[in-house]
Amino acid sequence: MRKKVTVVGAGNVGANCALRIADKELADVVLLDIADGIPQGKGLDILQSGPVQGYDVNITGTTDYADTAGSDIVVITAGIARKPGMSRDDLLAINNEVVKAAAENAIKYSPNAILILVTNPLDVMCWAAWKATGLPKNRVIGMAGVLDTARFKTFLGEALNVSVENISALVLGGHGDTMVPITRLTNVSGIPLSELLPQEQIDAIVTRTQNGGAEIVKYLKTGSAYYAPSAASVEMVESILKDKKKVLPCAALLEGEYGINGIFFGVPVKLGAGGIEKIYEVALSDTEKAAMAKSAASVQEMVDVLKAKA
Repeated sequence: MRKKVTVVGAGNVGANCALRIADKELADVVLLDIADGIPQGKGLDILQSGPVQGYDVNITGTTDYADTAGSDIVVITAGIARKPGMSRDDLLAINNEVVKAAAENAIKYSPNAILILVTNPLDVMCWAAWKATGLPKNRVIGMAGVLDTARFKTFLGEALNVSVENISALVLGGHGDTMVPITRLTNVSGIPLSELLPQEQIDAIVTRTQNGGAEIVKYLKTGSAYYAPSAASVEMVESILKDKKKVLPCAALLEGEYGINGIFFGVPVKLGAGGIEKIYEVALSDTEKAAMAKSAASVQEMVDVLKAKA
């Protein structure tokens, strides 16, 4: 029996997730959105690419959560991007309602599903979905670290003029400008980054990574990134559906790891059929610990805002 993945939100990120899942023949896909016509049209378009691309899966576009029943994974991309004049608290409040409704409806029809959150502000939306559904922590996962690490590797590959496939890197922390690329553990085929680039260039690449999403928004002006975020989301989907047990940086609920408790935060995890099967606690330097604490405080502040509104 084929696997089934629901993607909530048929915008640029969601539609590209659906396309990539189909292209890899990972599962049948349900593309859901509240805007009637959009998911149906995009779903049909993706379905009609199959004979050309050589994939053979079902793509269903819908506005009805009943069509999502029996999903193995639900990827939630729905929400709005921050607009000029909108405060962070405004964005939090709006996307909190969107994510809560999506998570509750998804689990109503697919009680055994694993949730992957993509909506921003990412770490806080994971917390909102977890609270709304009461799911065990291994089944609520945030996509951020895979994307942030991909950006870091991209910029390093450009600077070094080497294949990104030879770069091993890790970006931890919250998904935003307080994220923590662990440069000390970054290497190219085992060669430490510190032996390949001067510190000031490394620092510049770290800063560019921390502002990677904003750089794309600056160019697009009316939108945000979607090709790389969808690719990162689908890598997580694939690791779970195929039980590959990849070790990837994802937002997970921490209960004391890294000295952090009660928030979702980017850390290395093992992703398999059970969702998050293990959280890895990397030994950090004092400087890295301080950066992680600062990032965690930023996430905690936003969670506290949501708690206050509850």
